[in-house]
Amino acid sequence: MRASQDQLIRPRGRRRVLAAGLLAVALAVTSACTDGNGGKPSSWQGGGESPPPKAAATISEPAADAKDVPASTGITFTTKDAEETSVELKDAAGKAVEGTLAKDGKTWLPAGALAYGTSYTATVTATGDDGRPATATSTFTTMAKPAKQIRVSSFLGDEQVVGVGMPLIVKFDRDVPQDYRDDVQRRMTVTSTPAQEGIWHWVSPTEVRYRPKEFWKANSTVRYRVQTGGLPMGNGYYGRADLAVDIKIGPSLIMTVDNKTKRMTVTRDGKAIKTIPVSLGKKSTPSSSGTMVVIEKLRKTVFDTYAEMGPEEGYRTKIDFAQRLTWGGEFIHAAPWSDGQQGSVNTSHGCVNVSMANGEWLFNNTLVGDPIMVKGTERRLQNGNGWTDWNMSWDEYVKGSALPYEPPADPDASPTPDGADTPSPTPTA
Repeated sequence: MRASQDQLIRPRGRRRVLAAGLLAVALAVTSACTDGNGGKPSSWQGGGESPPPKAAATISEPAADAKDVPASTGITFTTKDAEETSVELKDAAGKAVEGTLAKDGKTWLPAGALAYGTSYTATVTATGDDGRPATATSTFTTMAKPAKQIRVSSFLGDEQVVGVGMPLIVKFDRDVPQDYRDDVQRRMTVTSTPAQEGIWHWVSPTEVRYRPKEFWKANSTVRYRVQTGGLPMGNGYYGRADLAVDIKIGPSLIMTVDNKTKRMTVTRDGKAIKTIPVSLGKKSTPSSSGTMVVIEKLRKTVFDTYAEMGPEEGYRTKIDFAQRLTWGGEFIHAAPWSDGQQGSVNTSHGCVNVSMANGEWLFNNTLVGDPIMVKGTERRLQNGNGWTDWNMSWDEYVKGSALPYEPPADPDASPTPDGADTPSPTPTA
């Protein structure tokens, strides 16, 4: 996992907070305010001594001299009359810890989980318009490495190129209780270039996904981080490690299938580039209408439905250029046996049948995460039957967040990835 880059975050108004690294940031916790004169509190009572600094700083968490502090801890502080604020965190050897300021402007987060069983000193320095610094410091000790840990993994890998409909998928190997998901989500950030508005959505107690409000902008770069190392995650469990992943978004390739015309229209970056005759599911096994995305691509595979459908209705068929759309077994794939019906009659078991040539062309031009919209069939797509994040309205999607949604004024959707297991239901042809 790559270390987080230093950042400068400027809250509104005249106050400024400099994140770690820019001022050799180090963190410590104390309730004392000093004037920078040897670290001693000012005793000014008037007379000839120097007045106390105009600014003030305090640290509320971790408490001074705290023990068994989670390794995920941030430094929560307040300042008063500060024109400029710096935050530092150092270990007992004096080595600075890199970090960034949270969106609230009151919490500083380390770039990664702190070491277990280690002493750290936090220092917050506030400087007023009189130029005199006031500091708050405290020393705390992190907890020993916990025995009960939750592993986090990413479906996508570093530098993977995906389609504009690809949701970010993060999975945990154990349930995250409802009342801990907001803490977890606060440690999950997405940064895209160009900036795009989006939100996390909990699919289940073990899986959370992220999608932008609209499809990803073509050729974007996206970085997502999950800082759960050492984070309390309920029932005595703690996050095992942090996670950071960088991906790339490909061109905007979108497939639209209309059951009325029995045609697929393919657009790239808003321009129609190909029209393909299709055969969809017959009335007894209709295709699903809704917005899906390509989940996986299989150059050659075998559809075997005997276990599910029995010896009379089941079949075993070799398939070329298969692209999965649902967990229930709907695919786009080549079906040379239905060439004569493509464009006029629906004959499949729910899949989008195309010719061998068109199947190959689609296979060579699509990416995992490319969206396909099917309309006009007898069955609606069931949410959860595939990556159906785009089958929900934005308002519906927001309801799956563990945190209240706050539309950004400047939308900037601010970990070694592991492949996530996915179910392998019986396909249809």
